[in-house]
Amino acid sequence: MVNEKNALDHLMTLLAVPGLSGREGKVAKEIQRRLKSVGVKPSWMMIDRANKKIPGDFEIGNLIVKLPGTLKGPRILFASHMDTVPLTRGAVPTIRGRRIVPKGPTALGGDNRTAVACLVTLAETLLKHKIPHPPLTLLFTVGEEIGLWGARYVTRKDLGNPTMGFNYDSGDPALIEIGAIGAHRWEVGIQGIASHAGVHPDHGVSAILIASQAIAEIKAKGYFGKIRKNGKAGTSNIGVIQGGEATNEVTGKVFLKGESRSHDPKFLDEITDTIEACFHRAANRVKNHKKKTGKVKWSVAKDYNSFKMDRNEACVQIACTAAKRLGYQPRCAVIDGGLDANYLNAHGIPTVTLGAGQHHPHTLDEYVNLKEYYDGCRLALEICKERAG
Repeated sequence: MVNEKNALDHLMTLLAVPGLSGREGKVAKEIQRRLKSVGVKPSWMMIDRANKKIPGDFEIGNLIVKLPGTLKGPRILFASHMDTVPLTRGAVPTIRGRRIVPKGPTALGGDNRTAVACLVTLAETLLKHKIPHPPLTLLFTVGEEIGLWGARYVTRKDLGNPTMGFNYDSGDPALIEIGAIGAHRWEVGIQGIASHAGVHPDHGVSAILIASQAIAEIKAKGYFGKIRKNGKAGTSNIGVIQGGEATNEVTGKVFLKGESRSHDPKFLDEITDTIEACFHRAANRVKNHKKKTGKVKWSVAKDYNSFKMDRNEACVQIACTAAKRLGYQPRCAVIDGGLDANYLNAHGIPTVTLGAGQHHPHTLDEYVNLKEYYDGCRLALEICKERAG
């Protein structure tokens, strides 16, 4: 019953709407416009106040759409995120064969506009064909790409207290993601001592040298990039380095931002603690002619906790059954990326993550597989049918 022409139009339009993290307003307006055009009443839609709780300047909160059920039963949740990464700036989607690709040297934004368009298509199909369904909530979150912020601050009450959730944020419709990694985000400010690099370089304490020695030690200890220690696994990365203004100045300040990840909470703490210790040691090693050293200001935020669902959980079984109906052989997996499902599960809403055709997100090679996208739309419909009995 999914109208592929309409589903494609939803996706191509939404891919072309800019919406970086914190600037999802235009995306939300387009979603609302399209939902109204397929029969969703304005009174069913709301923007929550999550943006008032998120650090920084977020122009809107989460878009929440509650469809009344035609059948009695517990409410179920379908979720997606509206924001895209900076690499999507200027993206122009174009169809090439059975794929959608970026026209220029950008990412595409299939992560996660495939999901957004999928949920719009779900609403359209249910309403147009008057398909029996339980009460549904469609959640379109903000700030997923920079910390799962929308899902972090959404409330079960605003969602209508759903009993289970189906989060779209993957590619293969046969892949049922039942768990995800936990992560820390950390920042370090290094205060050195500025001096003239030509006249008195020995009077200075280079913040850049402190940073470089710390990073070298982190790598030497095996705590940079992919990490394997005593049967435990994780990752770490430094993604931002800022500092310095002139080549003739021993740099006095450097600022870095990074992250640590692991499925093991204790090992995650070990990774982050080791990285912090390396920066402090490096600051104590670099000295000027008076034996003065630099200082380190460290801060860490526990971004989200890891989770792993039981394969017998109702939402897992429902997703697997729906995938089988489409001819897929479903497989369950735990992934190494963070998902809105991390927080939805933490809120007490058992939530699996499903796919709708996005591939190679956050890269210039990103594309959407159209067959998988259409099947992702059908998968959501099959889930509704399954819940309707």
